[in-house]
Amino acid sequence: MGADQRLISAVRNGLAALADPVKAPAMRAYMKSAMPYRGVPKPPRAGLLKLILAEHVLPDRETFAATVRALWHEAEYREERYAAIDLTGHRAYRHWQGPELLGLYEEMIVTGAWWDYVDELAARRVGPILRGAPAAVTPVLRAWAIDPDLWRRRTAIICQLGAKEATDTELLARAVEASIGEKEFFLRKGIGWALRDYAKTAPGWVRSFVDDHPELSGLSRREALKHLGTGEEAGRAR
Repeated sequence: MGADQRLISAVRNGLAALADPVKAPAMRAYMKSAMPYRGVPKPPRAGLLKLILAEHVLPDRETFAATVRALWHEAEYREERYAAIDLTGHRAYRHWQGPELLGLYEEMIVTGAWWDYVDELAARRVGPILRGAPAAVTPVLRAWAIDPDLWRRRTAIICQLGAKEATDTELLARAVEASIGEKEFFLRKGIGWALRDYAKTAPGWVRSFVDDHPELSGLSRREALKHLGTGEEAGRAR
């Protein structure tokens, strides 16, 4: 089946009604976005989507994926892409979140190619799918960790944010080590973020990992140790 055009029209018309042309240029500048903004901040956008998604219930995973793709690829304003991401996370479709949707999220990650899209998809879509089907998804993320595409690699690094005790440390270590020598800011920052987050659950593991990898960038090391350690290391972390 194709996309639900009524839902798509409701999103576009709703965002147009909430548009604030005064806010739009600053939002675009902050995100360094080639795509223009309507000027709709997150709270009113979330309220709009809550109403629309309650009124337009999608019948199957195929229609869901087609509707997400249409919103995403046909977007003229950045908020329409945010709406596509919001749709993917709606509770009514939680039971469809499985490896079958990994290709859709990969498509959005690669074509979105910026942190505001990628971080939400990595931590809140790809990560839960990984934990629900590790045998199917782990090999995919191992491949992404060494992919030439920056955003697949960042996804592999940060997808386990919030996983706590369910963190696959072998996958985390592989993903970090694959990009440990990269100069790219978003990889260095992602490494530090992933390690800092896991340090809340396993500080000893993170401390040992950092000690065993002196080639970590200063940024990654500072982020990883931000809430750990004493003495010289803690001073640098602050």
